[in-house]
Amino acid sequence: MGKAAKGGKKLPAAPLADKKKKAKKNPLFEKTPRNYRLGGDIQPKRDLTRFVKWPKYILLQRQKRIMLMRLKVPPAINQFSMAIDKNQAASLLKLCKKYSPETKEAKKARLMEMAQAKKDGQEVKTKKPQVLKYGLNHVTTLVEEKMAKLVVIAHDVDPIELVCWLPALCRKKDVPYCIIKGKSRLGQLIHQKACACVAITSVKPEDEKELNTLVNNFKAQFNDNAEVKRRWGGGIMGIKSQHITARKERAIQAEKAKKLGLQIA
Repeated sequence: MGKAAKGGKKLPAAPLADKKKKAKKNPLFEKTPRNYRLGGDIQPKRDLTRFVKWPKYILLQRQKRIMLMRLKVPPAINQFSMAIDKNQAASLLKLCKKYSPETKEAKKARLMEMAQAKKDGQEVKTKKPQVLKYGLNHVTTLVEEKMAKLVVIAHDVDPIELVCWLPALCRKKDVPYCIIKGKSRLGQLIHQKACACVAITSVKPEDEKELNTLVNNFKAQFNDNAEVKRRWGGGIMGIKSQHITARKERAIQAEKAKKLGLQIA
């Protein structure tokens, strides 16, 4: 269309101006816009993690983790956060696996075999097996009598009061010890769901070298390491608190700089 002149008359349209072409609509396809209001279409998939009603045990373990981060944790409890690394754990578990106690089925089969041999009039000789010692009271006795060559303690025993004194006892009696992640991993070694601690009292001659290597490493890392007994844990605030603290610190620094500037002037 032409522009309107000052007198009110419209100028003629440019002859070569492109006319807008209307898009052809196919009558077979109709627009069906979705209605996301109440009672309308199904809502699109969203990340609803924040609105999930989590089981009680998950809430408790998350809250416990946050509390251990926020509050000051004494060294006796904080030492359980300083566990051995993945490679050390792999070599330790590999050694311990060789000395797993026999299962119920294996014990039953062995006793049946012994009974059959006695019935046939044969002399049955048994040798004391070299196996892992487990059970908190049993391990404590072995440590007190200095019979344990290595004590392995789980880091997530609940309640922690059951084992928080055991590292101190091991240091007192000069028994090498280490802390490993996962009471269930120790439980697998003795065919149970979980285990607080296990002790190695004796090994075969071919495994002596490997045990001595582990003992020397763990002695340096735990028994002779004064940092384990002294380091406090926790005291880490959340991101909001950190921002507030940083803001206050900046304000204090700005005030100091201002006063310093006035004194110089």
